[in-house]
Amino acid sequence: MSVIQKIREKAAWFVFGAIALSLLAFILQDALTRKGGGMFRNSTTVGKVNGVSIDKTDFENKLSFYEQANGAQRDQLIGSVWEYIVDQTVMQQEYNKLGLHVTSKELSDVLFGVNPPSWLQQAFTDPSTGVYNADAARQQFSQMKKNSSDSRVAQLYQGYIEPTIQQTLRQKYQTLITSAVYVPKWLAEKTNADNNSVAKISYVTVPYSTISDSTVKVSDDEIEAYVKKHSKQFEQKEETRQISYVSFDASPSREDSLAVLTQMNQLKPQFAETTDEKSFLSKNGTETPFYNSYINKNEVKQKVNDSVFSLAPGSVSGPYLDGGNYVLAKMIDKKQLPDSVKVRHILVSTHQQQQQGGSLMRVRDDSAARKRLDSAVALINSGSNFDSVCTKYSDDPGSKDKGGVYDYFPSGKMVEEFNDFVFTGKPGDKKVVQTSFGFHYIEILGDKGSSPAYKIAYLSKPVTASQETINAANSAASQFAANNRDIKQFEATAAKLNKPPLVASDIKENDFSIGTIGENRQFVRWIYDNKAGEVSEPFEVSDKYVVAIITAINKPGLMSARAAKQRVEPIIRNEKKAKQIIAAKIKGNTLDAIAKSAGVAVQKADSVSFQAFIIPNIGNEVKIIGSSFNKQIQNKVGAPVAGATGVFVLRGEAISATSSLSANAAMLRQTLEAQMKSQIGNTSMNALRQSASVKDYRSTFY
Repeated sequence: MSVIQKIREKAAWFVFGAIALSLLAFILQDALTRKGGGMFRNSTTVGKVNGVSIDKTDFENKLSFYEQANGAQRDQLIGSVWEYIVDQTVMQQEYNKLGLHVTSKELSDVLFGVNPPSWLQQAFTDPSTGVYNADAARQQFSQMKKNSSDSRVAQLYQGYIEPTIQQTLRQKYQTLITSAVYVPKWLAEKTNADNNSVAKISYVTVPYSTISDSTVKVSDDEIEAYVKKHSKQFEQKEETRQISYVSFDASPSREDSLAVLTQMNQLKPQFAETTDEKSFLSKNGTETPFYNSYINKNEVKQKVNDSVFSLAPGSVSGPYLDGGNYVLAKMIDKKQLPDSVKVRHILVSTHQQQQQGGSLMRVRDDSAARKRLDSAVALINSGSNFDSVCTKYSDDPGSKDKGGVYDYFPSGKMVEEFNDFVFTGKPGDKKVVQTSFGFHYIEILGDKGSSPAYKIAYLSKPVTASQETINAANSAASQFAANNRDIKQFEATAAKLNKPPLVASDIKENDFSIGTIGENRQFVRWIYDNKAGEVSEPFEVSDKYVVAIITAINKPGLMSARAAKQRVEPIIRNEKKAKQIIAAKIKGNTLDAIAKSAGVAVQKADSVSFQAFIIPNIGNEVKIIGSSFNKQIQNKVGAPVAGATGVFVLRGEAISATSSLSANAAMLRQTLEAQMKSQIGNTSMNALRQSASVKDYRSTFY
């Protein structure tokens, strides 16, 4: 709610919370150095990469570190932590083969040179000068070496130093690969000419949609033949499973909604009568936090009817629905206040907002904080420069380097006490204000505009499912699961209940969620602990109970016809439609004759660009783009082309250039080399990952 950013103590140590977000930037670069295949017991091995074991203890340590640093849920991190450990294990093996390493001098140059990592710059840049202090950084690192047993040193190494080393190694590796890139002059000139080419065509098209899908049958044998012919596109590296499922709604019923509405109507007169809204809301509970200050109409984020703003102080509107909540809105007071204000302040913190959970942790007692702020105010009153005093005394990292200034901002952005003073005061007013963060010395520098501002309290109650509703859904799901133990019974009963089974496919063993169903790790484990044809007991997912039957188990290797059907069936169907269209409607030697035969008109496309993927008024038709530049059909009718959306017959009208063919060739050559280097750098690492032998045992533990 507050513009005042999270307050952090400055100390000799790096404050990890202050730069925790930078860990996100390292998530794909961070690595565990693997120098061989240690001998671990199977019960402690999470996986293997090219024979190198990933120990559960190492995995847990890494997982815990990023869980704490990023404030993310553990389940959400397991997959990403696994992926980058595998990635960096593969890369470390390559570094070892090539003899790549980072010397102490190289690391020192990276950390303390002219272009240090951003996290280090942030920690050791003098806020008063904006200059990075490399000597201070060196001194701090030297001090830390003397405290190597301190857990914070290990955290610093794991979270920052090691990723820096791995990033440097990766840059070396990419340099080795991309140094081989060379674009000859002729290729740049040819690409430049192609990119500047524009074609003009006349064409006839018959869309596939003119033939109903239901009239074109595709067999499993045809799908299997297509998959074999295009085997590289349908190789499956890991097992996936498919289920059919029905769900039983456990969301709030009409009766549940009515019960909350009745409760709100009973509370309404009490809410109107109370003069202590904060205590009333605390006692009765509300989903909307009470902001005990004034907010301009445009800054009110809650769903409020205009009638609420016309309420007299003490009056209550509602209950009304806002999302999944019933709400009562009470007008406490109204005032004419500025639309925005500009202030400067110095904050001496008493509390710091924790990275995880957002709770406030005391960092300084009130008396010490007030004494420190009084010292700052005394300096200002004696003539000291406000900016200099702010830089020295303020704990607000969002403003201390800007003289404590918050430029014009609207109401409702600051904590209540801060908001009250700056919007009810006038320019030039100065005051010490205590908030939940600490003590502020605030000066109002200016204000703009004027409009009504409101202090509104909201009593908000969620509409939740009653136990009766939940029990009814669970009972119906349990009965369905007990009485339908094979696919025939499953589908027949589902049809009687008007619950056509839905399909969830591509479920992997280590998934935590299933398609559109939602997150339930135990559900995924059940799917992999049972055989095809097994019917589950009800699983509670979000606001429903789900009963599933395992319909397919797709082993690694070439996809089965059933697994590939969703992808392949439309392709084969369109191929068959194309043959039917060509045989029945594409007749004649001229476009006019073909158009008459097909019952369509001849159309034109005047600006078909060679380098584009889209043709205006046609769409994404790369085959048609290529055919448009076929010199063999210039002023002639070409053979029918089966495109993505229908069958096309083209006549080339002209091929021309939009600009000089050589003016940008040199620049294009450089651009092509840069693009190729970027692509090769990434694809080489992807190729290493794809060719690696990865054994994943995570499902044993998670």
